[in-house]
Amino acid sequence: MMRAWFVTMLLTSVLVPPVLAQGPPAAAVNVDAEGVALHGHDPVAYFTDDAAVPGAARFEHQWNGARWRFASAANRDSFAKAPEKYAPQFGGYCSWAVSRNYTADVDPKAFAVVNGKLYLNYSADVQTRWRVDRDGNITKAERNWPGLLAKGPKKAPGGR
Repeated sequence: MMRAWFVTMLLTSVLVPPVLAQGPPAAAVNVDAEGVALHGHDPVAYFTDDAAVPGAARFEHQWNGARWRFASAANRDSFAKAPEKYAPQFGGYCSWAVSRNYTADVDPKAFAVVNGKLYLNYSADVQTRWRVDRDGNITKAERNWPGLLAKGPKKAPGGR
């Protein structure tokens, strides 16, 4: 069992290496090519449904340089009244990556709501590692995030 864990950790450290490149300044929000945050998922539903629920273009709201989509008009209106309450931490970038001082995209289904805040991860596997020291990783990410915004993202290979 311990050997399998060690091999997994060794392989994942190779697959998600430390900072390799620096690009332009990080956007405040992780968006796709069309400027949509959270891969189109409803940020309010993470809190109300405890699930990653796809949003619809007809229930869209612009905030912080991104287009946010919602499953309903009620969710859109809740977000519009208090976006900071529902928006993901670290601009919707992977919380594990930010704790390691780089940015990475996310899988909207790899999420956690902790102390009333939404955190996302690159994948379920990365989320498992993030959870091992969740509070410590959040603290590291909070410390790193302002620098990533100021200096620009440092992305892992693969660009996702």
